[in-house]
Order: sequence, then structure tokens, then C-alpha cells
Amino acid sequence: MSTDTLPLSAQIHTRLTERLQPTALRVIDESAQHAGHMGANDSGVGTHMRVCIASPLFVGISRVQRHRLVYDALQDFIDQGLHALAIELI
Repeated sequence: MSTDTLPLSAQIHTRLTERLQPTALRVIDESAQHAGHMGANDSGVGTHMRVCIASPLFVGISRVQRHRLVYDALQDFIDQGLHALAIELI
């Protein structure tokens, strides 16, 4: 099954799993909470995501560098309309 048919949250989960080998990962679609806000769409999904992640790749690097790894892994989703990404490092 192609990941393109999965909800955006599942696609993001798959991408982060592949790229960052997380030891803990939750991807939460918070789009419905932002209805009517800039960047929201009519469907109420896929525009505002929260990622809670821990990865061995984060060891020994700064918080900014950790965030950059997440953003780099998800850049094509951002380019395609992901409006907001909250990152919680756990």
C-alpha cells in the first residue's frame, strides 16, 4: 500500500520513523482545533500537526539542531501545505 493514501499524520509518522529511527513517536493532527485560522482548510485535517519525538540521532546535538532534523525530514510536507508543525522533544 502506498503511503500517499494514508492520512497525513500516518505519512508523517512513517517518514519520521524511516529518517530519524525514533524510540518514541506520536503524531497528532490538531487541525480541527485551528478551524478558521490562517492555514486551515475546509476538511479540518492535515494543516496543523504536533510531533512528540525522541531519537538516538538527537544525542549530543542542540535543541535547534534536533528541530532542524525534524523539519528537514518533513520539508516536502511543508511545501505541500502543512501549515504548522509543533515539535515536542521527549
